[in-house]
Amino acid sequence: MSEWKAICQVSDIPTLGARRVQRAAGPQVALFRTADDRVFALLDRCPHKAGQLSQGLVHGTAVTCPLHGWNIALDTGRAHAPDEGATPAFSVKVDNGTVYLDNQELTSLAIDPVDSGCGGACVCSH
Repeated sequence: MSEWKAICQVSDIPTLGARRVQRAAGPQVALFRTADDRVFALLDRCPHKAGQLSQGLVHGTAVTCPLHGWNIALDTGRAHAPDEGATPAFSVKVDNGTVYLDNQELTSLAIDPVDSGCGGACVCSH
């Protein structure tokens, strides 16, 4: 059973924007809010060259990396074709306007600052 950690209110995330979540260890997590108020969480690193996805443009259910224009699916963290690779996606729960992340994932997923968490499935150079 998941232990959920309250992070912020949905309204604290800009519509079609992002908010960064600092972790005790490892790279930050980015929370994204779509036009229809759905919330997603990804490691704040593009699988291509580790650009900060939180600085990208949110459109539909994707974010465009600000460095080289890769489009990353918010629900899976996978790059849209023809690009290949992925960044870790974190479980999100929204209850009564509060955004929660799975505490187990926050403390264990993609903690190594060199490992993007892609398990070697990306084309990045880590």
